[in-house]
Amino acid sequence: MIGRICGTGAYIPDNYLDNNDLAEMVETNDEWIQERTGIIRRHVIEEDTTVSMAVKAAGRAMSMGGLKAEELDLIIVATVSSNIVLPSAACQVQKELGAVNATCFDMNAACTGFMFGYIAAQAYIAAGMYRKILIIGSESLSNYINWKDRGTCILFGDGAGAAVLCAKEGTVYQSATHSDGDSGRYLTCNSRHNKGWDAVEPDDTYIKMDGQAVFKFAVKKVPQVIDEVLTKNQMDIQEIDWFILHQANKRIIDSIAKRLGADRDKFPTNVEEYGNTSSASIPILLDEMNRKEMLKPGQKIMMAGFGAGLSWGAAILTW
Repeated sequence: MIGRICGTGAYIPDNYLDNNDLAEMVETNDEWIQERTGIIRRHVIEEDTTVSMAVKAAGRAMSMGGLKAEELDLIIVATVSSNIVLPSAACQVQKELGAVNATCFDMNAACTGFMFGYIAAQAYIAAGMYRKILIIGSESLSNYINWKDRGTCILFGDGAGAAVLCAKEGTVYQSATHSDGDSGRYLTCNSRHNKGWDAVEPDDTYIKMDGQAVFKFAVKKVPQVIDEVLTKNQMDIQEIDWFILHQANKRIIDSIAKRLGADRDKFPTNVEEYGNTSSASIPILLDEMNRKEMLKPGQKIMMAGFGAGLSWGAAILTW
């Protein structure tokens, strides 16, 4: 059995900050940000939370798929920014949806979270454990941003994306995942719940990043893992119709396409509108493309995520 995507959904808060807004907060300007990142706007929550955004994205995915909440067997929420510590965000989503028959857990893999969740869901379906799985990436990263740090405040945004996998007959593509904890120091955020946390420097409880190190990691490892997945499945890169990558930075995506020698037009982006939404970025883009009818039956899609951990992974699906 294989998990086919039978519904997608997304939710983006209406409130946003454009580059000119940030120029009033830190020393920067629109031209500088666009040149280095491709980002124009990033949406920021006001009343919403990670859980409420997840619920809204999930509802839209289930509506598209014609699914009732009680049909779900498993809910996976990928997030690093849940508004609650206990219970899990997934259990709160279950409560709000009324998905009384679903097992629930969160997955913390940062920007690779949806990718890892998708691959785990495929394994559960192939093993016959579950038949209908809801995967959500939801992040309220604005709560973890130091708005005086030009190196990070220009990058991140809030939002949620979701997909429902339904068990169907078919062969599962081989995927690939990797992690490098030794390089985790390049992208960090210390907990605000440490014992004696008031002794921790406040800046350490915001996202901190070595931008150059993360850039070099992404443009090297993502093409490698895509090649690895193609090799595992005995496929040629020309067989891939779309490359849906984590939306971290337009320059990173440009570099990955160039290193792969692939048609840049096969690498859609929405980072210009939403910034880096971490685990939510892949499912948000997937839903946008789906609703614009860009995805055609039989097309082969390569999804690839990369981020803190450091972690990265890729998988192929047939639409």
